[in-house]
Amino acid sequence: MRRYTRDHSWVEIQGARARVGLSDFAQSELGEIAYVQLPTPGTRVTRGEVVCTVDSLKSSSEIYAPVSGTVVEVNSELAAEQNASRVNRDPLGQGWLVVIEMDQPAEAQELLEEQDYLAYTRGA
Repeated sequence: MRRYTRDHSWVEIQGARARVGLSDFAQSELGEIAYVQLPTPGTRVTRGEVVCTVDSLKSSSEIYAPVSGTVVEVNSELAAEQNASRVNRDPLGQGWLVVIEMDQPAEAQELLEEQDYLAYTRGA
């Protein structure tokens, strides 16, 4: 099950874990991704706090944690500058950012379902 935030991240729920990435809409708005600054596994995050930073040729964007918990995995492939563009090429797959072990899995139920997110991005 994939859900979305209003600040253009996606969350794929797998048990008590949430895999997080940028939506296709976000990566297209940012343009070519040049660098991704990821947290260290073990970092505690609270929903709404910055979890990582994505730098594109246009701007730098903070990515906010969609759920609270502990970062248990990061997509270390993105750390190499030549691989940061995976976020552009495959934002819903190989371009994922982090996996968070959720403190309160019910938080994920508050996120937007895909059709609601798509309507949100169209301004509906």
